[in-house]
Amino acid sequence: MHASAQNRSFSQLIEFEIEPRQQSALVSALALHSEHLAQRYPGFLSASVQASDDGRRVLSFLQWRSREAGEAALQGFESGEQDFWQLLRTHRARTVTFGAFQVLSSIARSPDAGLHCQLLG
Repeated sequence: MHASAQNRSFSQLIEFEIEPRQQSALVSALALHSEHLAQRYPGFLSASVQASDDGRRVLSFLQWRSREAGEAALQGFESGEQDFWQLLRTHRARTVTFGAFQVLSSIARSPDAGLHCQLLG
């Protein structure tokens, strides 16, 4: 049985290429940004901020209940309400890459240490 596209969660990935000295500050800013998204948008599911060992890349991962919820947050970026562009200037991002994906499969550890796998396609 196939799950409809409306029932699939939606992920946004934003990769930043920066100078190593900017990494710590950008990670902190993105963590704060994720908290604001969680409070402002009801379709928010989870977020993580990851940093490369060489200090040159930071990855922001956002997961939404639906594509529509993720797109609503992106519209907030574009309208300036979250001043994403200022974040880029402040941390001197050289390259920013955006990606958006439907989640078709996920696996997670349950509280009893078992694995829970959900296939959605």
